[in-house]
Amino acid sequence: MAEKEMRTLSNGVNMPEIGFGTYLLDNLQARSCVGQALQDGYRLIDGAAFYGNETGVGQGIRDAMQSGVSREDLFVVSKVWKDSMGYELTMASFEKTLRELQLEYLDLYLIHWPSGDHELDRSSWQALIDLYKSGKARAIGVSNFKPEDLMPLFDMEIVPMVNQIMVYPGWKQDTVTSFCRQHGIQVMAWSPLGRGRVLNNHLLRQIAAAYGKSTAQICLRWEIQKGFVPVPKSVSPARIRENLDVFDFELTTGQMQAIDSLPPME
Repeated sequence: MAEKEMRTLSNGVNMPEIGFGTYLLDNLQARSCVGQALQDGYRLIDGAAFYGNETGVGQGIRDAMQSGVSREDLFVVSKVWKDSMGYELTMASFEKTLRELQLEYLDLYLIHWPSGDHELDRSSWQALIDLYKSGKARAIGVSNFKPEDLMPLFDMEIVPMVNQIMVYPGWKQDTVTSFCRQHGIQVMAWSPLGRGRVLNNHLLRQIAAAYGKSTAQICLRWEIQKGFVPVPKSVSPARIRENLDVFDFELTTGQMQAIDSLPPME
């Protein structure tokens, strides 16, 4: 991807401004869709142990690499699930993920959810720090963490570089996104289309018509201009391609403010 389509994390590692999500895909779909996405130009693949499809994701990555996509150009993400929290279990989960993906390292490894036990979160976070220092993870972070979940990690050797949360027009999460921006934590946006609930919004449809774009593309463009990294998911080859086609236009300040002002759509 072009340099303008990258975000630089707090440790200097670059990550693409948009990725392809793999939640709810079975292994066959994961292989097909990941391969398709990488051929179309995606370079960030967002996965997780909980999704149960990392074998398929890994096969899709290898298919693309056999077609000429370089591993060094990829940004592969995974997450440790709640049942594997704590230092040793986190380490074991990470190694299982590497085996299933058939990769030697990850570009980003996240704690999928806060456990509700700060000491348990800190124990898992220490595992991620050690994975990062060993070079097995190029960057580390968390997912679904609120400020009160992040704060207990701030006195440790390394602060999270990323927080992946649900963000979409009508669900801005201002408190946590502002906190992350203040502390140099990159926000990733899962469910960036609000699980489809925003696609018929009148304002978004109006803006989409003005640009000759889809409502989904307007949502993704809004997130990118807000500084987030959206990870849309689709099983439709046409939509996979369409979701990446968001770099040839820019929303105006007025349009951004209008979208910011949308009422909550939970």
